[in-house]
This record gives sequence, structure tokens and C-alpha cells, in this order.
Amino acid sequence: MNVPSSFNQVDQWKSVMFLYDSALKEISTKIEILNNEFVHIYSYNPIEHVKSRLKTPDSIVKKLKRYGYEVTIDNMVEKLSDIAGIRIICSFTSDIYQIAQMIAKQSDVTVLYVKDYIKSPKPNGYKSYHMVVTIPIYLTDGPVDTKVEIQIRTVAMDFWASLEHKIYYKFEGNAPAYLQQELKACADVVNMLDAKMFSLNQAILELSAQTHEDSGGEKRFREGELEEQP
Repeated sequence: MNVPSSFNQVDQWKSVMFLYDSALKEISTKIEILNNEFVHIYSYNPIEHVKSRLKTPDSIVKKLKRYGYEVTIDNMVEKLSDIAGIRIICSFTSDIYQIAQMIAKQSDVTVLYVKDYIKSPKPNGYKSYHMVVTIPIYLTDGPVDTKVEIQIRTVAMDFWASLEHKIYYKFEGNAPAYLQQELKACADVVNMLDAKMFSLNQAILELSAQTHEDSGGEKRFREGELEEQP
């Protein structure tokens, strides 16, 4: 991301945040179109809802300091990947990888890296699929590739992550051991719930397909009976 060096700090800050905000709008529109296309073709909505946010100045400063970086706009742009963030909530784990693949196939989206915390959960039980991508924002002077972090998770994973986030900030990362153990136990329950819900959904789809097939056969049989009658 190239910000004119002639700009003062305030102008640079406004320009950078404008780019991140524009990137969120671009990615959000892409996700909405992809979801609508999926509904149109398969009559199935893989996305429950989408959340987006820009990090606050205070949050950006704290994160740079925590990582040991000087608080500058250059470091903010180069070292942080989650200033612009989008969270996609879906029903089932299988939807996560399908959505990620749909996004990665977009010709103007470049995937910088992926962190799959579903196949390799964090020690505390956190599960989510993270993609850091760039998308070009077209300005009068030309395109500017801007980073966006995309998190994709199920409803159950999102519920757990929301609770974990509250506990983390409540105790500033030093929650009592018993709370951490309970949180890990909840993560195991969430994992089991996701698996059960997916299994149940598959059973429903199979029964639905079977019922449709049986109804079609019965209809054809009855039509055949009618044709044979004098």
C-alpha cells in the first residue's frame, strides 16, 4: 500500500483508513454476490450472516506495542493484517471450505496466507478459518492493493469465540485456570455439536431426496395406470 510521503500524519491516517474501509466494502459486495449466486443455482444459502469492522486507533496502537513495533503508519500497514476484518458465519463446517474456495477463485483477490484453526485448533480450543487477502482499490492514480482478514466459522464456533473474547479482555489474557479449562471443555462440546448438526442435516437431505424420488415413481405409476384404462 503506497501512501504519499508528502502527506502529514493526519492525512496519511485518513488515506490509509479510507483504503481499508473501501476494501471492506469491496469484499462484502463480492461475498453477497457469491452467496446470491449459490442460492440461485443450488437453492441453498451457505452464509448465515456477515460482520465487518475496522480496528480502532487504540486497538492498532496496543497491538503494535504488544508485538514490539514502533507506532508508525508504515508499521501499521506492513506488520498488521487484521485492520480491516470480515467475519463470515455459516451453518456447517463443510460450508467453510466451500466459501473460502469461492473467495480465493476471484480473479482480483490475492490470498497472502491461510491459517486453518479448524484442522489445527489453538490450545485453548479456538477454531476458525482465517484468510488474509489483498484486493485492489481503484483510485484516480491507479489501484492500491489493500489487506483484509477474512474469518470463516460456524454459528457454534462464533458463539464460543465471542465468550472467549470476553474472558480474554476481562482478565487481560490471564484468566484463572479453572475458567480456561471450562472454556476448553465448551470447545469440545461445540465441536461435537457441529458434527451432530452436520450429520443431522445430511440425513434430512437424504430423506428429502428419497421422498422426492418415491413421489416421482408413484406419480409415474399412477399415470401408467390411467393410460392403460379403457
